[in-house]
Amino acid sequence: MTKAALVEANGARIPCLGLGTWTLRDDACADAVRAALDAGYRHIDTAAMYGNEEAVGAGLKASGVARDEIFVTTKVWHGDLAPDDLRRSAEASLRRLGLSQVDLLLIHWPNSDVPLGDTLRALSGAKRQGLTRHIGVSNFSASLVEEAVRLSAELLVVNQCEYHPYLDQSLVRDACRRHGLAFTSYCPLGKGDLIDDPAIQAIAAEHGKTPAQVILRWHVQQPATIAIPKSGNRNRIAENLHIFDFALSQDEMRRISGLARPNGRMVYPSWRVEFD
Repeated sequence: MTKAALVEANGARIPCLGLGTWTLRDDACADAVRAALDAGYRHIDTAAMYGNEEAVGAGLKASGVARDEIFVTTKVWHGDLAPDDLRRSAEASLRRLGLSQVDLLLIHWPNSDVPLGDTLRALSGAKRQGLTRHIGVSNFSASLVEEAVRLSAELLVVNQCEYHPYLDQSLVRDACRRHGLAFTSYCPLGKGDLIDDPAIQAIAAEHGKTPAQVILRWHVQQPATIAIPKSGNRNRIAENLHIFDFALSQDEMRRISGLARPNGRMVYPSWRVEFD
């Protein structure tokens, strides 16, 4: 059984490869979570907005893996960032997951209509109340990371953002690095578009690996970087974990990073957000 290496960030120890669950629902979601844990994953990512926390909880329970071996992340939706709403959201997530505590609670998206200081006081309060072991943010720009670190009474451990070889995230990654935050990549395979990229395919052929394995290796080979690919396919879930028996050369890392495009972003919310 392969297990992902750990990323250490401001007191947290997080498996560098996890299962993303966005768009997975009901039994398919529960089965994917169980398959991931059977394969050796120890990091599961969900969110209140995903509408699948009950199914994630069912998969956790069905796996038989001890709770203290699994790192569980969930998120508070951007419409629930007022202090009382944040607390209620976190408590509701725990009920749906069937857990007394998550390992990481994130602000899912920033909300300029709610003072960030108020949200971070509530997020720190959730940690102090034992609802979560660690706290962090998601979809925060470099300037928002700086502001959040300044305002938070508790250490932030993660910023989770879209990241893949077509999207340069150097600015926000540098901000995270300055403050000891890990960087979690969602859509790490670029919604699958990168699988057919000739440069990726050539490197995969050189290593006898799949394009997806090469891309995920590119992620986890970067400092303090975590990837959470989503899949509901048991074979693909297991395949994605098998990236710790090879390494990319510095030249290969540069070639993959060089695929970044000015229009590489693939995820845009329906409301206005400032990106780097």
